[in-house]
Amino acid sequence: MSSQGQNTGRRPELRHDPVTNRWVIFSPARAKRPTDLKSKSPQNSNPNDNSSCPFCIGNEHECAPEIFRVPSDPNWKLRVIENLYPALNRNLEGPCDEKQDMGVPGLAMGGFGFHDVVIENPVHSVHLCDMEARDIGQVLLAYKKRIQQIATVESIKYVQVFKNHGASAGASMSHSHSQILALPIIPSSVSARFEGMNEYFEKTGKCSLCEVQAKELLIDESTHFISIVPFAATFPFEIWIIPRAHSSHFHEFDCEKMVDLGGLLKLMLRKMSLQLNNPPFNFMIQTSPLQVKESELFYSHWFLQIIPQLSGVGGFEIGTGCYINPVFPEDAAKVMREVNLPVEG
Repeated sequence: MSSQGQNTGRRPELRHDPVTNRWVIFSPARAKRPTDLKSKSPQNSNPNDNSSCPFCIGNEHECAPEIFRVPSDPNWKLRVIENLYPALNRNLEGPCDEKQDMGVPGLAMGGFGFHDVVIENPVHSVHLCDMEARDIGQVLLAYKKRIQQIATVESIKYVQVFKNHGASAGASMSHSHSQILALPIIPSSVSARFEGMNEYFEKTGKCSLCEVQAKELLIDESTHFISIVPFAATFPFEIWIIPRAHSSHFHEFDCEKMVDLGGLLKLMLRKMSLQLNNPPFNFMIQTSPLQVKESELFYSHWFLQIIPQLSGVGGFEIGTGCYINPVFPEDAAKVMREVNLPVEG
């Protein structure tokens, strides 16, 4: 849309988030009303035909090797398997640094790591938001179990849990699934987040996420979690689910809290689907590096980030790492708070 947009009542604003350590430009002139911002290419419901899907129950022989299943019998509810096309190789002995010899400065290391797939449900047509809170909790507990297994490998520094829903969000399979990628390095965005949290703690003596006062940014809450649109949301209708109690690592949480998180995650996915025309989306569990000093535990706080795919990334964002968001977070939060969900049958 041209810069002569309809939402001209508010001025542009630059916001910095101490959690992500990132500046974001809010430019409401670049969009229509927040309620008009919907997915132009919704993710259609999965077809019921499972004859050619390796993730469906009965087709286990078509998959890469299984790591574990829940329960451990033929009538499974979820499976964790190796990725058939892994980004990193778990069979290497481990990473070793070596200088890049191509006439340019740089560093290369062996591509050791783990890349797993979590098949969230045996039925092809069932999405994560269709599942009961306790079953979503079981998926979250599977993430926890797998992270704990991977954490025993000393050379692994960071574990990223993520879900791509919809082809334009990066999903190559329509059967509901998520992924776990374990790295021998700490990615730059994780380091930036860690540094941002540290800077805030050094200035205030407090954790930046524990300090969130979410009245205008609050969407909903549960016993152990709150869901908000972050103060400097990078993307339109971005949502964070944050533990109320200070916690550095996702895999520290117990079964009761995982079921509670499952319920709030389900609610957010249903609201997002209804309000934004069932958009493709990504969610990521933004946890801390596996090996952290005791002093770093005071300011590191994990959260679950949900990003609906409503707008593309352009050259400015790629070139600067500074994003333009056409929807102010408090407006997005108000819209999401007011979504009236139909009663599930």
